[in-house]
Amino acid sequence: MNNITEKSNSLLNEKYYYIKHESGLDIYVFPKKMASTYALFGTKYGSVDCRFKKKGDADFIEVPDGIAHFLEHKMFENENGEDTFARFAKTGAQANAYTSFGMTAYLFSATEKVYESLDILLDFVTHPYFTKETVDKEQGIIAQEIRMCEDNPGRALTFGMLQSMYKEHNVRIEIAGTVDSIAKITPELLYSCYNTFYNLNNMALCVCGDVSVEKVIESANRNLKKAEPFEVISEAKPEPAEVLQKRRSYSMQVSMPMFSIGVKDIDISPDPNLRMKKNAAISVISDMLFGKSSAFFNRMYDEGIVSGSIDLWAEHNRSYSFISISGEANEPEVFYDEFTKHVEDTKVSGLSKEDFERCKRVMYAGLVKSFDSTEEIANNFLGYVFDEGDILDFTDIMGKLDYDYTNELFKSMFKEEFYTMTTVVPVEGE
Repeated sequence: MNNITEKSNSLLNEKYYYIKHESGLDIYVFPKKMASTYALFGTKYGSVDCRFKKKGDADFIEVPDGIAHFLEHKMFENENGEDTFARFAKTGAQANAYTSFGMTAYLFSATEKVYESLDILLDFVTHPYFTKETVDKEQGIIAQEIRMCEDNPGRALTFGMLQSMYKEHNVRIEIAGTVDSIAKITPELLYSCYNTFYNLNNMALCVCGDVSVEKVIESANRNLKKAEPFEVISEAKPEPAEVLQKRRSYSMQVSMPMFSIGVKDIDISPDPNLRMKKNAAISVISDMLFGKSSAFFNRMYDEGIVSGSIDLWAEHNRSYSFISISGEANEPEVFYDEFTKHVEDTKVSGLSKEDFERCKRVMYAGLVKSFDSTEEIANNFLGYVFDEGDILDFTDIMGKLDYDYTNELFKSMFKEEFYTMTTVVPVEGE
């Protein structure tokens, strides 16, 4: 029997329905009277899960870097030879998939024949098919993609920062792996990863749009068989608080030096509500201090220290936490000095209460606006689900975020031993 639970947020005037399906799958239906319906079927399995075992097993299984991403690619092939994208084309749906550090997701967007498309989604993700021939072929395709990305300065900047920041955590590993690591992937390893992480009890489905809860359940009934639950243990080595490397630099084909400053944080609570609160706070802190409306950014731009905008990336979840500040500067070290001085001066004066309230309002408004998109709802929703959180709760937490907590968090998080900077500079002589 599938029990249906309703959860609502009266302030947002939003609600969703949760179903613990008899197969073991968590299903979330977010009804929205919109033209497009978006469905996301994901598993709590990403690029960081390189060493794992089922609870009760004696030994860990170690798999090659990039295997989660490789597996995502292979899932679109079927035993009967029919291409999954061709199946979706018959219903008029646009299908895709992605692998991140912590999850793999398969999706479609459709304006008609939604339940037919949902049948395809649930069917192909629950029917893996790997052979040596198809794996060998995919190794060649993904190896080519990896080689093409090796010349991408943005990618070098991102992973250079993460690899300088982290000594042990697998977030430092590139999602696609390397040419050498994917060459070690076999059908047997793919099935091992699939059977571990693609258990329906480790997965979730979010359907957002003008849909019926009952019809979504009917599709699940048609396509899903009961899965026996088990616990997966993904090994995480202890990570030191300080960064691994203070500086890293690459010479590449760029017109101006690029920089990415990372602020590392390993203080992660086991309580999902506290993680959501900290997530909200570090987003507000980074925007207050370095965002496009901050006095610091405008001074850096007016004085010609940075060219163009500063890009901000704040992450805080059950596995890793950091803030990244990136941009272009003729002299990245000059910007770094200005960054550290700005932080130390702000520690003395404290964060501006006026700026805090303004940034909080802007972020809250952005969260509210995200509920106008079925795609944003589903993607954000599943991200929170896999971190044991809830998007409706996060919106409330952001709205109630207080100044004192945020100011104290800023002072404890921003310290010299937690900083690293990666640069990409033009090739000499060019």
